Amino acid sequence: MKWFRSYILTGFFRILLVACILLGLGSCRDRGLLTPPPQILGATLNSVVADQEPRFSYDGRYLVFTSDRLANKRGIFLYDVQNRRLIDLPGLNQPGTLQEQPDISADGRYIVYISEERGKPDVFVYDRQTFQSEALTEEILGIVRHPTISGNGRFVAFEFNRSGQWDIEIYDRGSNIELSLPTSGVAPSGSPTPASP
Repeated sequence: MKWFRSYILTGFFRILLVACILLGLGSCRDRGLLTPPPQILGATLNSVVADQEPRFSYDGRYLVFTSDRLANKRGIFLYDVQNRRLIDLPGLNQPGTLQEQPDISADGRYIVYISEERGKPDVFVYDRQTFQSEALTEEILGIVRHPTISGNGRFVAFEFNRSGQWDIEIYDRGSNIELSLPTSGVAPSGSPTPASP
C-alpha cells in the first residue's frame, strides 16, 4: 500500500510540474513581439486555425500569409502591420479551391501564389489595384510550387518539376507592367540596398 501512495504522489507531482511549466511558458512574452493574440472571428493576424507561410513586403508594412480560416479551406490573407488589420483581397480566394504559398512585391501591390482553381497547381499573380489574377503557368505541364516575386513585380521565380527533377524557372511578366516600387526612396533600416533583378 505504501508503494501505491508513493506512485500516486509521484504521478500527481509530475502532472503538477507539467501544468506549472505550461502556465509559465504561456505567460512568457518577448518584449519585441507585435503579434496580436488569436481571435475567434479571424479579423486579425492570428485565428484559432492554422495561419502560416508569412512573407513581408519590402518595407515591412504588409504581411501576406495563408490561413485555413475560410471554412477550413486554405486561402491568402494580407495583414497591414502599421494599422493592425486585415486588408480585403476581392477576387483572389476562389470558392472550393486551395490558394497557398504567397509572396508579395515591394510595395504590396502584387501577390504571387499557387492556386488549384484550374484543376492543377498553377502560379498566379494578383494585382491589388485591379483586383485581377493572372495565371502564369497554365501552359506548363508539370507541378509548380514555391513562387516568389521580384520587388518590382516584373519577375516571378518558382520551382518546376520537369521529368521528375525540380528546377527553378524565371518568368518575365514583361516591360509593360506597372512596376511595384517602395513608397520611400530609402531602404528600411537593417535592410540591404535593393538591386535590380
